Amino acid sequence: MFVSPMSDPMHDVIRKYALQNAVFFKGAANPKSVVGKVLGECPEFRSRSAEIISMADDIVASVNRMSLEDQTKELQTLDSNLMVKEKKERTHELPPLDGADKGVVMRIAPGPSGPLHIGHSRVSVLNDEYVKRYGGTLINRFEDTNPEKIAPEAYDMIPEDLEWLGVKIHKTVMQSDRFEIYYDITKKLISGGTAYVCTCNADEWRDLKENMRACPCRGLSEEEQSERYDRLLSNGYGEGEAIAVVKTDLRHPNPAVRDFVALRIVDHPHPRVGSKYNVYPMMNLSVAIDDHLMGMTHVIRGKDHLNNTFRQEYIYRHMGWKTPHFHHYGLVSIPDSVLKTSLIKEGIAGSEYAGWDDVRTGTLRAMKKRGIRPEAIRRYWVESGMKPIDIQFTWENLYAMNRDIIDGEANRYFFVADPVEFDIFGAKEITGKAPLHPDHPERGTRDYSLSGDISVSISSQDVDDFEKKGMVRLKDLCNIEYGKPAAYAGTDLSVLKKGVRVIQWVSSGIPAELHMPDGTILKGMTESAISKEKGSTVQFERVGFARIEKNDDSVLAIFTHR
Repeated sequence: MFVSPMSDPMHDVIRKYALQNAVFFKGAANPKSVVGKVLGECPEFRSRSAEIISMADDIVASVNRMSLEDQTKELQTLDSNLMVKEKKERTHELPPLDGADKGVVMRIAPGPSGPLHIGHSRVSVLNDEYVKRYGGTLINRFEDTNPEKIAPEAYDMIPEDLEWLGVKIHKTVMQSDRFEIYYDITKKLISGGTAYVCTCNADEWRDLKENMRACPCRGLSEEEQSERYDRLLSNGYGEGEAIAVVKTDLRHPNPAVRDFVALRIVDHPHPRVGSKYNVYPMMNLSVAIDDHLMGMTHVIRGKDHLNNTFRQEYIYRHMGWKTPHFHHYGLVSIPDSVLKTSLIKEGIAGSEYAGWDDVRTGTLRAMKKRGIRPEAIRRYWVESGMKPIDIQFTWENLYAMNRDIIDGEANRYFFVADPVEFDIFGAKEITGKAPLHPDHPERGTRDYSLSGDISVSISSQDVDDFEKKGMVRLKDLCNIEYGKPAAYAGTDLSVLKKGVRVIQWVSSGIPAELHMPDGTILKGMTESAISKEKGSTVQFERVGFARIEKNDDSVLAIFTHR
């Protein structure tokens, strides 16, 4: 029996999904995608799949003959909810922490040698995620006990970076304010026979412990050790003449864990405390003391700190302190990025880099300038997790996560690099329009109306192909045939089936520069409609996403990613 298409309920289902697919893909629906959506909603009709495929081909062909504007209007009438793309949300959660049910105290411990970079963000995000999950306190502890490597501006930059990253800091501590505490604990270690002051030659002391032998200073009496320690703190030794050492097991199978330096003499002024002190704590002493006195319940750090954990546990045992929970994640290699603050600092001083936010570097400031969202960075590290295996950072994955965030926000515009102007004859007026965002018709359109002496600019990269093939399609406007001047060739989209390329163009635009992550600058033109975008991220169609840094009589855009 013949069934009228209009009386078949499948006709309406197929049509709504054909319209949706067309609206999502610039007016051209794909029959296979439509059939997949239909059978997903109505699995009971799988027995009619051959019939549905045939019906879908006819309906899609009919829908594709409509204008995008008409497709959009009909879809809104049928079901406005279908105007919004569905996104499959994946949930990722960090593993639970033992002993965290009553809350946690955790810390991040940056050295103020410069701002934070993408690698630093991992430990910051992981600690912050757990503190927010379990409740408690997150401490930002500046480990500033190496005065020669301190950049004073980092004391301000690091908190700004953490705030941008969304890390909630409850308390900030400077180790340079705590020297007397470190001295007091070291004195107790010496009095307890678990530390000593050594005046041996540094190389000789190192050779002895490498061979599981004690240096002569290790067995001196408590009285002699106390006298030496008092002398150490009263400027009785010069730089390199004496150190305070924590005793461990000289027969430990790992040479790195055998006796380690706790205090050393540094004759270099400190940016914060000047020359008040010249005896500086080493990291393992100050960290162990601070972690205990600040009540750390859990310490998260990379497995490159495993030896430090073993050393610090000796101090805990010597002092009778409770050991926090230690967690060590795998190392991460970050390719194609400049991360070392010393190199960036030298580059800034030598005018190679414009500043700490130079887009050729991997600082968080550079990420912000490019339009990388902190939510994407956070998601990247949460999905990377806490496993002890080493990983390689993948920029493409970060870009994909960032794209999920910015794609729905970024309005679309044309950008033409190295523009070449073509006059167009054969039409008194040419009009066209393009959506500001294909998924958000409510934002409106960019309306084009060219009349009088009509000319457009296209990228120099497109000129050779234009000349060779004889025709191009100016996106969302018209077709033109090659020549000087070029000839108007109508608006028929069927030329695309003959291999005619669609290219970007600008008419009466404004000058623009697009700064790339490798330091190159693309100079060109962009649409005047972009004038309302200030500080926002846009998408230059078929070029990529970019953040608008400056927008007045010209545009300065920072490339984000494709």
